[in-house]
Amino acid sequence: MTETTGPPWITGAEIFRRVGFRAAARAIDEALAGGLDPARDFDRGILDLDHGQLLLMPAQAARFAGVKVATVAPGNPALGRERIQGVYLLLDAATLGPVAILDGAALTTLRTPAVSAAAANHLAPAGIDRMVVFGSGPQAWGHIEAMRGIREIGQVTIVARNLGRAEDLAAQVRESGQAAGVGTAAHVGDAQLIVCATTARTPLFDGTLVPDDSCTVAVGSHEPDARELPSALIARAQVVVEDAAVALREGGDVIIPIEEGVVAAGSLVPFRSIVTGRIPVDRGRPRVFTSSGMSWEDLVVATAVFQAR
Repeated sequence: MTETTGPPWITGAEIFRRVGFRAAARAIDEALAGGLDPARDFDRGILDLDHGQLLLMPAQAARFAGVKVATVAPGNPALGRERIQGVYLLLDAATLGPVAILDGAALTTLRTPAVSAAAANHLAPAGIDRMVVFGSGPQAWGHIEAMRGIREIGQVTIVARNLGRAEDLAAQVRESGQAAGVGTAAHVGDAQLIVCATTARTPLFDGTLVPDDSCTVAVGSHEPDARELPSALIARAQVVVEDAAVALREGGDVIIPIEEGVVAAGSLVPFRSIVTGRIPVDRGRPRVFTSSGMSWEDLVVATAVFQAR
């Protein structure tokens, strides 16, 4: 009898050893510049469970296909467990045979900041004196590392509900050689780069304070009735989204302001149009990139990880 072995398991540590934030951001940018169209992505399945949500995220490309099965369990941190868990199954596109299984939580921790950094590389000012980060979890840390890959940053200011966790993250950032401290939402008033990576369901700051020459990234919400960004900022900003249809279905950051009448759905700019130069970046007002996560992003980064072996 011939023994068969299954696809290799790629741990979280191995994912980050193979592909860092800068390389993952470059892979996202190159995929969009090379013709990938997010509008052709499969819809993400979101199933409500008794203790959270089950997310199914399939995607396909020329050489590989894949699916991420992830769970979001809001009660897990209180039990000492991760809020987001999951696995990613990478397949050969021609045969649909499995070629690798990746740690899904680590993949998400890598790809979400990578997408944000790819967008901010187009939208953010060249000089970043202050970066304000809302949140203190893995995504907050990942976004700091990813943004440091595209810009030199003078000061990182952490804003979080849990002051102890904010202090811990600031200390971790300082240990890496980056100036960092804890602040308040008012610090957005002199920030050139703002990142929102929280579980908040209502706006985190006063949108009138945000400077015109700035970039704000929001990644915490994938529900139509939850948002991190205030309508006052959306009304002023050039708003860039992964895909307009997805944003209008899942993105409370834009759905709620549209319902309020402060912005038109037709004004949303697909990220692909920025990357390809079809729509120019408007440097005369704030730029916002709001993301709820799409399946093609996981496939792009999972492919980069697999090919880097």
